[in-house]
Amino acid sequence: MSSAAIQIGTRWKAITPVALAVLLVQGCASTPVGSAPVPQDPYESWNRSVFSFNESLDANVIKPVATGYKYAVPATFRQGLTNFYNNFIDLWSTVNSALQGKLGNAGSDGLRVVANTTVGILGLFDVATDMGIKKYPEDFGQTLGAWGVGAGPYMVWPIIGPSTMRDSFGLPLDLMVTPGFLLLDDFGWRLAASSLQIVNTRANLLKVGDLLDDAVLDKYTFVRDAHLQRRLSLVNDGNVPESKPAPDATP
Repeated sequence: MSSAAIQIGTRWKAITPVALAVLLVQGCASTPVGSAPVPQDPYESWNRSVFSFNESLDANVIKPVATGYKYAVPATFRQGLTNFYNNFIDLWSTVNSALQGKLGNAGSDGLRVVANTTVGILGLFDVATDMGIKKYPEDFGQTLGAWGVGAGPYMVWPIIGPSTMRDSFGLPLDLMVTPGFLLLDDFGWRLAASSLQIVNTRANLLKVGDLLDDAVLDKYTFVRDAHLQRRLSLVNDGNVPESKPAPDATP
């Protein structure tokens, strides 16, 4: 499992929703390695080195802690924390949908935040889903893409994980919209809150990571292709434009 959801050191102030999405797509994507067009990866040597570092960090630190946490903490408590964190993601989605002019989506996510914050007791219970209120995940990288900014080269950052040049500019804002950053002023408490979020998120994805380890030969290539395809789909709301054939390609 990639350590894309991990934030340590001074970066532990927050967790990026983008990274969590990457972890999910790693487990859900079933496209064979190499079947998709090879994305632009001019910094592959750097990216592979950072990817290996993140994998090692996850295998030796994060995954063992998350495994112990999962067995020690009741599922109900873990689900409540997950709902609490997701409520902040819905809040950020509301802002980004509005910035993209998707007022209907913004209204739906905003209604989710109101319902879960009030009836759901500060977001601990996801009553909005039970009420049939849809969610439309959006982050600032998607907003930049909607504004016409190209994805740019694929990048893998230490601790943060897979990204693109465009999404990297959006990461600082994405990283700030988390409970630890918004609700706490003291760095120590922010560190503790964000560490708990990391471990809780990783615990939810233990089985997903094991499936990925068994399913692919070149994990780096798989994660890269899956991430870029998913981001392209998200920016275009699922309407992925057809790639143009090369000038010398046979029709």
